[in-house]
Amino acid sequence: MLLIPAIDLKDGHCVRLKQGAMDDATVFSEDPAAMARHWIEQGARRLHLVDLNGAFAGKPKNEAAIKAILKEVGDEIPVQLGGGIRDLDTIERCLDDGIGYVIIGTAAVKNPGFLHDACGAFPGHVIVGLDARDGKVAVDGWSKMTGHDVVDLAKKFEDYGVEAVIYTDIGRDGMLSGVNVEATVKLAQALRIPVIASGGIACMKDVKALCAVQGEGISAAITGRAIYEGKLDFKKAQAEADKLSGR
Repeated sequence: MLLIPAIDLKDGHCVRLKQGAMDDATVFSEDPAAMARHWIEQGARRLHLVDLNGAFAGKPKNEAAIKAILKEVGDEIPVQLGGGIRDLDTIERCLDDGIGYVIIGTAAVKNPGFLHDACGAFPGHVIVGLDARDGKVAVDGWSKMTGHDVVDLAKKFEDYGVEAVIYTDIGRDGMLSGVNVEATVKLAQALRIPVIASGGIACMKDVKALCAVQGEGISAAITGRAIYEGKLDFKKAQAEADKLSGR
């Protein structure tokens, strides 16, 4: 089980939101590149970046901070990026800059043709991010609920050729209320591609709960607020996850 530290970028700073609310941001660092280095030193084997301003604007807005992180990371570990990726030119630019995987969320739901084209143009580099509450998908920074069933939509996107699905339970993200293991397992069982869990990891118990169901197709988990607030020791958590996974 791979644990992936999240670096959420707002106005060039590393922040965390509660349930996606931009006006409820806690600034954890004004130097995102130094934060990236910190997580690598703690044993991170991948980083998860989110351009929060970009997600709301529909185009990348924290490019300077992202490039600084990529310069710091170099070829050490892969970096995945989401937020405001709405066209093929943006994907190409991200990959040229050194991003390993682009995450397409709202645009995948609103414009499936774009996701299909992206998977065809950049095979192996496209991850879809599905945010859901009670099994229904949300878009536009979680501000709008759709009628789409998350499992049905994920299966459709799997057929397009996405590399993985990041599943976020938006009722739990940033709330330290525990992972929705049942919903994550249900999605993973329906797919052949890996599911990356996101939202709600609060403590080692959550990490162990996810490791226990890893065989269902859950390959990784993104963690944010818990590791920034010290409620979860990232280094110890990854070591425990490796042990439980037999790595």
